[in-house]
Amino acid sequence: MKSLLRFITCGSVDDGKSTLIGRLLYDTKTILDDQMSALEADSKKVGTQGQNIDFALLVDGLAAEREQGITIDVAYRFFATERRKFIVADTPGHEQYTRNMVTGASTADVAVILIDARKGVLVQTRRHSYLCALLGIRKVGLAVNKMDLVGWDPAVFAGIVADYRAFADSIGLSDVTPIALSGLTGEGVVARSPGFDQPTLLEWLEGVEVGDDAAAQPFRMPVQWVNRPNPEFRGYAGLIAAGTVMPGDRVRLLPAGRDSRIARIVAMPGDLAEAAAGQSVTLTLEDEIDVSRGDVIAAAEAPPEVADQFEATVVWMDEETLSPGRSYLLKIGARAATAQVTAIKHRVNVNTLEKLAAKRLELNDIAVCNISLDRPIAFEPYERNRDLGGFILIDRITNRTVGAGMVRYALRRADNIHWQAIDVDRSARAAMKGQKGAVVWLTGLSGAGKSTIGNLVDKRLHALGRHTYLLDGDNIRHGLNRDLGFTEEDRVENIRRVAEVAKLMADAGLIVITAFISPFRAERRMAREMMAQGEFLEVFVDAPLAVAEARDVKGLYAKARAGDLKNFTGIDSPYEAPEAAEIVIDTMVLGAVEAAEAIVKRLGLG
Repeated sequence: MKSLLRFITCGSVDDGKSTLIGRLLYDTKTILDDQMSALEADSKKVGTQGQNIDFALLVDGLAAEREQGITIDVAYRFFATERRKFIVADTPGHEQYTRNMVTGASTADVAVILIDARKGVLVQTRRHSYLCALLGIRKVGLAVNKMDLVGWDPAVFAGIVADYRAFADSIGLSDVTPIALSGLTGEGVVARSPGFDQPTLLEWLEGVEVGDDAAAQPFRMPVQWVNRPNPEFRGYAGLIAAGTVMPGDRVRLLPAGRDSRIARIVAMPGDLAEAAAGQSVTLTLEDEIDVSRGDVIAAAEAPPEVADQFEATVVWMDEETLSPGRSYLLKIGARAATAQVTAIKHRVNVNTLEKLAAKRLELNDIAVCNISLDRPIAFEPYERNRDLGGFILIDRITNRTVGAGMVRYALRRADNIHWQAIDVDRSARAAMKGQKGAVVWLTGLSGAGKSTIGNLVDKRLHALGRHTYLLDGDNIRHGLNRDLGFTEEDRVENIRRVAEVAKLMADAGLIVITAFISPFRAERRMAREMMAQGEFLEVFVDAPLAVAEARDVKGLYAKARAGDLKNFTGIDSPYEAPEAAEIVIDTMVLGAVEAAEAIVKRLGLG
């Protein structure tokens, strides 16, 4: 049976990646007759090689790619020889498409890194090489392309190889095979390069050994599906990520930590005596244990770690910046958890490998971060197991994948800090006060009337004998949040702290009124999810910008318009209006007193 090799081609812009893949497909006779006819016609119409065949058109399928002569999206192609099957990912060279390159590299076994013989090692060559090393690719074919344009000069080739090896050694890429070639003519691709005693690119691809030691590692299988077709059968289906398993083996179910033994390994067409890494199976257990999607079944004698805080390398892939404290959905295998980047330890300058301080991450930034989850998960370092160490970050409002990451290790605090059991709980405190704890979250533009309405709600509830506390934006910044400014990152942290305080007060049985601009939906959603169901009341104090600016009691809008106050909401910083607030106060219709009464009534206390 032929083995399958997944590889990527990467490098700088115009190094000839698409042309090289097209030549591979052509020389391995993978192109069908109708595809060849279309290629010849397209080459004459939009090609860059005059009347000759433009092999890049085989993989540059997007209209924008053909118009600009560049690769934008990741293009996957399958081909085969007598010795091996291949899936190649053609990844873009432009820096702004680094996220696409990461996508292609995440499943690759080896990389073919192209260098234009006329240009040598460039910035993007270093960036892609660093990303390959980061994503666990250890074997590289260094394809020095367009050697025909430098007369197949051995000195040029040797100089490029020496420069690249010096950089590769610094990032841990020690297995580098240099190949002189011309993707356009095919020399060095399938046919031998003139004057060079070396394997062709195809020979290297056919012969490179990819050590898959997953089967030799301790057993791990993330549960993808709980299979229960009838009351008599309960199985746990998934892809074995590492190790081998047999009936009778003792296993540990994580993160719960309970032990059991394997009863059966169910597969088609019948039960198996043994299963190994790479196989999809359904396992049954000897004991009735609660196991859910996302749990990990692992060897009991060598289980993976379980933690809710870890250090990870994050590749940011979204136009919107990453701000510490903002809530995201983290997906690792089949497990999903709410996550926050609690600290950016440093950003990596990929070109120099320098570690730089950073308060935020922009598109294509790479950084080492601390991440905190709302629940413990089973994981392993990415370098040991891609399935249990690789994750993605998802924007919880738009559901966009905004980042990808690789777990490095659990933070010590994850093991050293535990929840202390207490006897007096929130229900006891609420009963003592004769009320239910709640949070009334007033949001809106500066000058909309949040503080005025919040103060009236506080006075009204106090008159009714209720236990309350008012958290006001300006007052909080005199103490708890006096160290924060008004950048997006500081605004996120401001609301995170306020939400934590409001949660503690609600746990104490208080009715908490908060009056904050809180401009971002993500942070308001985070605050809501900290509270019990029905205990969070979002109130949108809706005032048009022109009306809020006309009130401008503090003169802040005037300062912002004059450029003396940066990052002011509504002027040069956005406000994201609530989409499903429990109460919307139209300040053009309701006065402050009527608004306060409406809120008290909604609380069921009026």
